[in-house]
Amino acid sequence: MDRRRFLKTATLGSAGATGLAAPAIAQENPQISWRMTSSFPKSLDTIYGGGADVAQYVREATDGAFDIQVFAGGEIVPGLQAADAVQNGTVEMCHTAAYYYVGKSPTWALGGVIPYGLNNRGMNAWLYYGGGLDQLNEFYGKNGLHYLPAGNTGAQMGGWFRNEINSLADMEGLQMRIGGLAGRVMERVGVVPQQVAGGDIYPSLERGTIDAAEWVGPYDDQKLGFYQVAPYYYYPGWWEGNLTLCCFVNQEQWDGLPDRYKALLQSASRAANTEMMAEYDYKNPTALRELVQNGAQLRRYPDEVLNATYDAAMELYSELRESEPDWGPIYDSMMAFQAEHFLWQQVSESTFAQFMQAKQSAGELPAQQQ
Repeated sequence: MDRRRFLKTATLGSAGATGLAAPAIAQENPQISWRMTSSFPKSLDTIYGGGADVAQYVREATDGAFDIQVFAGGEIVPGLQAADAVQNGTVEMCHTAAYYYVGKSPTWALGGVIPYGLNNRGMNAWLYYGGGLDQLNEFYGKNGLHYLPAGNTGAQMGGWFRNEINSLADMEGLQMRIGGLAGRVMERVGVVPQQVAGGDIYPSLERGTIDAAEWVGPYDDQKLGFYQVAPYYYYPGWWEGNLTLCCFVNQEQWDGLPDRYKALLQSASRAANTEMMAEYDYKNPTALRELVQNGAQLRRYPDEVLNATYDAAMELYSELRESEPDWGPIYDSMMAFQAEHFLWQQVSESTFAQFMQAKQSAGELPAQQQ
């Protein structure tokens, strides 16, 4: 895809100027310079790349007139303060994960992911066609922010453990690096959630300060070498059936943009959303294979653990409906679509996937026959 041409066309068309040549319109584009702070280091190239892609697409589509400089986590503010920096006007926008800010309100998590929520395709469908984007922007707008989905990791892995988990009893007292709503769910089944910065996870596992840690998935996890100190690699990451990354834009700055620049940011964010998922889907299989070759031991969470954490999550959500006035309407909309989404998934998508996975396991795919 020629993204530059696509984004220009999308932007000009939305501005009602499809009959004008792109260079003529580009000359009319006002010069705007913004800063975007990321929650991620450049070393996590795929997840950091979501924000960088948005900035690149916008810059190219406007011939540099709308220039967004991207700064890695820590260069302007710490990664977990990215949204705060946008709210207070330190920067115009950020690239982050909305669930980092559940300390403000648990409702923030709904723009990222919640335990036992939607998968990547379901989240995008709900956001773009099920009214989710409008509902979330109504909520984030109260906090001075405009929300643009801009990346997805897909379903994540379920963490690295020093010892095997054979039953729910093995979770009791476990010191695990996990936060947000997932930490609150884990706490209800006996786990002791711990907040540990990414760079401190490996030494904490090595020393036994923590017993387990969740991160992202094979491609990102491989870089940190967890398999050397916590070899049991569990799946699925039930607390992150997807993770929607996003750009938050300062609401006043958003309102002040020309309509064609707003349309361009929306188109660029959608492109980045697709790009990140495709990149993870391409990179994760190779990384997973290499991790196993180097000693990682794949384990599926026991059904007892999955059922107990599911029940704990549903109990938590019922409580949040009572205590958080903004939670109920957005959550109910998401869950109503979730029921329809997984109904459709099991009819054709899952059936096809299961059949092809069985062929892969049997070594019967074309590439396996060569």
